[in-house]
Amino acid sequence: MATKFIGKYEPESKDRIENFHGNIVVYVGWDRHRMINSAMAFPLPPAMPFGALLNDVLPSCYKDHPDFEKLDWNETEINWQLNGKPFTPNIEKSLEENGIDHKSLIQFETPTLRGLNGLGM
Repeated sequence: MATKFIGKYEPESKDRIENFHGNIVVYVGWDRHRMINSAMAFPLPPAMPFGALLNDVLPSCYKDHPDFEKLDWNETEINWQLNGKPFTPNIEKSLEENGIDHKSLIQFETPTLRGLNGLGM
């Protein structure tokens, strides 16, 4: 099938920070938990304390996972990554102070909580 060049395609990006009214988009993924197969996106204020993300935002999304009720943010061993690099969040500091910005990816893994019936790989 022949194609015809109709000009340069320059789509407008809809996820620019200017479109989120002062918020930043933050992606959060709980690695090795297959009931939730990809990171979730949240529009959050940069000044939000990291602890509020853990205690106020994430429970609304992960509460149906059987491991979530066993997860204690202060006691459970958690391996954190920010944009693919290991990091240690300070729950008292803001997202921004923790180095989290627009379209950052936060991943966490809980080695002692291995997913539904231990099937996390």
